[in-house]
Amino acid sequence: MEDLIKRDIVPQVLNEPLSPSTYKDYFAALLYAEDFYIEKWSEFQMEKTTLKLREAAIIKKSGRNEYFSESHEKDDKTFVELEIDTCRERRPFLLSRDFALARPSGQKTEPYQGVIYRVVKNNIVLVEFGEDFYLQHHATRKYDVSFSFNRVCLKRAHQAIEAASDPSVKNFLFPGFAHRKSIPTSTPLHFFNHKLDVYQRSAVQEILSFRGSPPYVVEGPLCSQKYSKQLSRTGLVVQEAVLQIYQSSSKHRILICAPINRTCDDLTQSLRKDIPESDMFRANAAFREVDGMAIDILTSCLFENDCFGCPSIQELWKFRVILSTFVSSFRLHNEGIVAGHFSHIFLVDASSATEPEAMVALANLAGENTAVIVTGASRNHPGWVRSNIAREKGLMTSYFERICDTQPYRSLHPKFIKQLVDPESKSFGSYSYARSSLSYD
Repeated sequence: MEDLIKRDIVPQVLNEPLSPSTYKDYFAALLYAEDFYIEKWSEFQMEKTTLKLREAAIIKKSGRNEYFSESHEKDDKTFVELEIDTCRERRPFLLSRDFALARPSGQKTEPYQGVIYRVVKNNIVLVEFGEDFYLQHHATRKYDVSFSFNRVCLKRAHQAIEAASDPSVKNFLFPGFAHRKSIPTSTPLHFFNHKLDVYQRSAVQEILSFRGSPPYVVEGPLCSQKYSKQLSRTGLVVQEAVLQIYQSSSKHRILICAPINRTCDDLTQSLRKDIPESDMFRANAAFREVDGMAIDILTSCLFENDCFGCPSIQELWKFRVILSTFVSSFRLHNEGIVAGHFSHIFLVDASSATEPEAMVALANLAGENTAVIVTGASRNHPGWVRSNIAREKGLMTSYFERICDTQPYRSLHPKFIKQLVDPESKSFGSYSYARSSLSYD
């Protein structure tokens, strides 16, 4: 399969319908295409390049529910600015958290390694180097620059696809006309948020009424609104459902995953008002920068020796609510949390993630009786797929989008999917869908 991809030949499995029998090989081929993209560009080098220094003030956030403003404290940082060749076929597709290696031209010393902070307009790259680089740098010095790609996401995606081949996951991946295991409810709900509309309340009630596969889908705006710290209508459904589940039984264990840190942070802050700090843990990637993270969220994390850690399995068992990005949820699995530990798993904004990313949480941590809730927005797609083969053959189709195109979701069966219609206009299409630009976190 790898040999075919290296010769730019599409493996036969990618021309076949996706099914339980082809699932593992299908996604393995797409991930190999991404792997080969990285390998192909590993020898790319910019020679005798002048590096520009760019000063930037990075806003630090602090406190609950704060958003950026000019009054916030700032960190002054110096970045190296690189301009990549604008011809697409002659430059690598770089992302935040990839690495840049700079060696003074004509020298054979070890290169200075920097971390890509941001990619601007596809061809301007801002890189953060260590102090040793800036001490030797001067404006006229030329460098040979190469790149190294962060493979953490791909490695965990490969592992997740392997785990998804377990028969116990089949009904989550291919719901079909699966039977819904319902939980009888006798008492009316007392909502924490009395402002929820009829569609949101209905979604919450359905989430509370089932267990096991297949997943329940909530289709609506992405959870975090781009220019506001307030949760969207979908985010409020997730918040209310989590609080109701938490309140209903001390035996419930809830995992909330999203593609990006900001969404996880917003949900953490919203839930802290009603869930004790001792019951909630915010898991992070080890390399996540602590600067800019709200102080009240930090108290729900394990941060020591300048990086984020993961508690022992004994400590993890005590938490009733854990929040993480899809990829970082692997740390819970790696620490020893087994499939079935969580009674409920929320895959929030799953339309913004590739299916293998979503599988890091689902395939490793969902058990036969786990209630899985998947949220997303139509016309929203994953943003980081690099390989042309992978983009054209299915890696841009999210798990959310794929299952929404199957029965019983396609028929809008109320026990399986809720579309959050705008109650003012009675129109499903009245809200905007923002496309996320994802980074590895």
